[in-house]
Amino acid sequence: MENNEKIDILSLSRDELTAELTALGEKAFRAKQIYDWLHVKKVKDFSQMSNISAQLRDTLEKKFCLKSLIIKKKLVSDIDNTVKYLYGLPDGESVETVLMEYKHGNSLCISTQVGCRMGCRFCASTIAGFVRHLLPSEMLLQIYETERDSGRHVDSIVLMGIGEPLDNFDNVMKFLSLLNDEGDGMSLRHISLSTCGIVDRIYELAEMKTGLTLSISLHAATDEKRSSIMPINKKYNLQQLMTACRDYFKKTGRRISFEYSLIEGVNDTEQSAEELIRLLKGMLCHVNLIPINEIRERDFKKSRYVERFQKRLTDAGINATVRRTLGADINAACGQLRRDDGAAHGAVKE
Repeated sequence: MENNEKIDILSLSRDELTAELTALGEKAFRAKQIYDWLHVKKVKDFSQMSNISAQLRDTLEKKFCLKSLIIKKKLVSDIDNTVKYLYGLPDGESVETVLMEYKHGNSLCISTQVGCRMGCRFCASTIAGFVRHLLPSEMLLQIYETERDSGRHVDSIVLMGIGEPLDNFDNVMKFLSLLNDEGDGMSLRHISLSTCGIVDRIYELAEMKTGLTLSISLHAATDEKRSSIMPINKKYNLQQLMTACRDYFKKTGRRISFEYSLIEGVNDTEQSAEELIRLLKGMLCHVNLIPINEIRERDFKKSRYVERFQKRLTDAGINATVRRTLGADINAACGQLRRDDGAAHGAVKE
């Protein structure tokens, strides 16, 4: 059986694995043993499952594939211990993962797609083109491989790397379910999901009441301005987006976080601040102001007025903080490492 015909065992839920094993004539407890090897001990090969018979290990090898990632590049910051990985996937594609150190613990920024099709003009991830969705196993492996290589336990996850998580909705929800169900079961309250605003999926997410933090990539507070830098706004305008956000808060009780990348002369003016204040008036929310990462394909410049913009928001009663810049010496912003690697190998796809 070829690898692409085998079942991706790391993407199976506990119940799905139990059903597969019992269909082979095995006792249900075997599924629990194997699940623990996969998600608690996090083995890389069936041969490492020492309390499983050689015959069953051979059966697993024939029926299932146990995916793995390879470290293609690894950059370590001399400033703040941020580690940026370029992981090679089984099909030769690659994604980025960033490990960040905070006082509250280690946070891992993972990718959910190979590339992105949302087309946000200030983002390097979309320039390299969209190739495919990541599988639940490939999202989990970014955590497992990073913990293995770094020797550091991951305490929280941000789905803010390459890709739009809600564009890969089913696989991302399966990943979150696996993450919540694994041996040490990470609470989804330690997960933050960043979306450019796929409104239909925000409503679905609200109904699921997962407990995760929803982060909206906002970046502008008028339809004209937002549509010019974020094509998604032409499909779901700001009124639709904000209505969905209010519904999310009403259904879940979870405060919304809005990401706002400040671009010199585009969205950092006093008028822009006033527009944002009007848009968010009366909402329980947090605004995360982000000094934009300059990329060579765009002429957008980092704003010089971040602190002024923040003060205007806070004076108006809006909770606003400036995101701490991590890994500045290793270009830790998403998409650039994959783009450079793809261009070097002629692998960038549109």
